[in-house]
Amino acid sequence: MKPLELGIISLTDLQLDPVTGIRADPAARTREILGYAVLADRLGLDVFGLGEHHTPDFAVSSPAVTLAAAAALTTNIRLTTGSTVLNLHDPVRVYEDFASLDLVSNGRAEIVAGRSAFAEPFELFGIPMDEYDARFAENLGLLLKLRAQHAIGGTAWNGRFRAPLTGQTVPPVLSRELPVWVAVGGSPESAIRAGSLGLPMVLGYIGGPLGHLRRLAGLYRQAGEAAGHAGRLKLGISTHFLAAPDRAAAMRAYPYYHEYLRPKPPQFRGWDVSTAQFEAGMTPGGHLLIGTPEQLIEKILTIHHTIGIDRFYGQIDWGGLPRGVVEESITIFGEQIAPVLRQALARL
Repeated sequence: MKPLELGIISLTDLQLDPVTGIRADPAARTREILGYAVLADRLGLDVFGLGEHHTPDFAVSSPAVTLAAAAALTTNIRLTTGSTVLNLHDPVRVYEDFASLDLVSNGRAEIVAGRSAFAEPFELFGIPMDEYDARFAENLGLLLKLRAQHAIGGTAWNGRFRAPLTGQTVPPVLSRELPVWVAVGGSPESAIRAGSLGLPMVLGYIGGPLGHLRRLAGLYRQAGEAAGHAGRLKLGISTHFLAAPDRAAAMRAYPYYHEYLRPKPPQFRGWDVSTAQFEAGMTPGGHLLIGTPEQLIEKILTIHHTIGIDRFYGQIDWGGLPRGVVEESITIFGEQIAPVLRQALARL
């Protein structure tokens, strides 16, 4: 059986200080997040990911730049996005940025391509929302052509949303194929598209039963097999995560989780999570990957056995969790959870 890749991801949210009412400083938050990458690398975790957002509620709008800083501070951990909002950007620029990151990091760069769940970035970049999916499909197709240019020698391409390419080689040319994954929230059509293209897929899991993920995983694999890509398919899952030394420490994270998800102006997206809902999510059948090492090992193994994942991302720093709590969580993940998971799966 293929080893399960284990990683962490930060969406880089900036929360209000409950005492001062001042939003967290983006510079300090960015330095904090880079520290998490260094710690994860030292502990032998496999992947470090960064989200991309375009509002003042998040620290990172250009993951490639911040991941390049992480590359200079780390040695082995793979560096990826979670996800690159591909329908906002010229795929030529995206390829150049991440191919450059690949050179800087000695072959550790990856892209997870997604569509964004928010309207604000499209307003900022002047992209009509009715082109939301069409741009993503076209840009993904071009990005895949660009990453193959090391084998085909340049790219000829024509589409709706940018000027044609007439056989140009887009620098830098890599000696390997840049890994591209697809991020899927809950759309069956997106899962089918990822499978049909033979691309690895990352499912976001923030609530509900595993049965919904099983259905999406099934659609993905059926589409991939029908298109002749069975050997190329890989499935990842990304979910809220906190490894705590005991149940009391896990429960102390509740106010941060509530703050992270509660509706906030001006859009008032989100929902209020009660203490009872938080506790229910921590139970063996619940969706929250928050708890003791033993609880999290059991849950990750259950997810693996239920839908067959190849990669697990723990979103580790939501809601303004204190740095010490996050560092403790990453350390428990690397020192106590990862070795048990690897040993258990190696025996299968």
